Amino acid sequence: MELRNVTEFSEFFLLGLSEEAELQPLIFGLFLSMYLITVLGNLLIILAVSSDSHLYTPMYFFLSNLSLVDICFTSTTIPKMLWNIQKQNRAITYEGCITQMYFFLLFAGLDNFLLTVMAYDRFVAICHALHYMVIMNPRLCGLLVLVPWIISALHSLLQCLVLLQLSFCPELEIPHFFCELNQMIHLACSDNFLNNMVMYFGAVLLGGGPFVCILYSYSKIVSSICRMQSAQGKYKAFSTCVSHLSVVSFFYGTGVGVYLSSAVTQSSYSNATTSVMYTVLTPMLNPFIYSLRNKDIKRALKRFLGMVVIKGPVVLWLKNFT
Repeated sequence: MELRNVTEFSEFFLLGLSEEAELQPLIFGLFLSMYLITVLGNLLIILAVSSDSHLYTPMYFFLSNLSLVDICFTSTTIPKMLWNIQKQNRAITYEGCITQMYFFLLFAGLDNFLLTVMAYDRFVAICHALHYMVIMNPRLCGLLVLVPWIISALHSLLQCLVLLQLSFCPELEIPHFFCELNQMIHLACSDNFLNNMVMYFGAVLLGGGPFVCILYSYSKIVSSICRMQSAQGKYKAFSTCVSHLSVVSFFYGTGVGVYLSSAVTQSSYSNATTSVMYTVLTPMLNPFIYSLRNKDIKRALKRFLGMVVIKGPVVLWLKNFT
């Protein structure tokens, strides 16, 4: 088989979710709606937390960071997909593909780490309630956000640098709606053993490690709740974890679903479709999960939206008056 270095080519071709022309308007409308809901929902969470001084706590600090990461996570893939459908052009430059993959891995890793940090926050809040504010001080909270950024950035850089060493066949069609690492590795014609090892090592270390930490945190939380004497205390402690536990279950559940789907079926389009679950649906549903089950967030959202409704006409009146 003929090998060619990728530098001889200027672009790849993203095949998307379907090649059927009649489905493209439906896919465009559906993904545009989901993207706008994701951005608006997560942006409202950030604005609600930042506008309410009662929410200046570690729990909501981490939640606002998760919302920011979710916006960036979906923005690495969906706008390019919508642009390709609108322009009826599936091409993406080689540099653009590597850049997209770098930021996708970066924000996926950050999602993973932030969910772990939030689990640790709940562990400290329930198991060490009396020392919560001492342990979760501003310096530690800052480090718990900064360190995942550094680790995720280095991991993404490593994956991209290793991928740059590969040579590709003339057939440069990616059966996905974004430049996914696994698809890129399998597209290469040169030896990809090192790439597979680095990819699996990163998945185990940065995916399995945080998941084990989450399980450990919740095992301690459940043990602590079971030792409580008051039924009301048990309910209150558990209710603070429900939203986070729902997000964690959905995030890891969809990830496992994508892995099992790729293992069972050989259809590339099926794998791309199941990837929508964790790349689009999870970030879109996170704001709903946290706002619907959290009285503080609902109260902050009502207060923020009330301020916008009141200030809007006042500002317009002042402009007209001046």
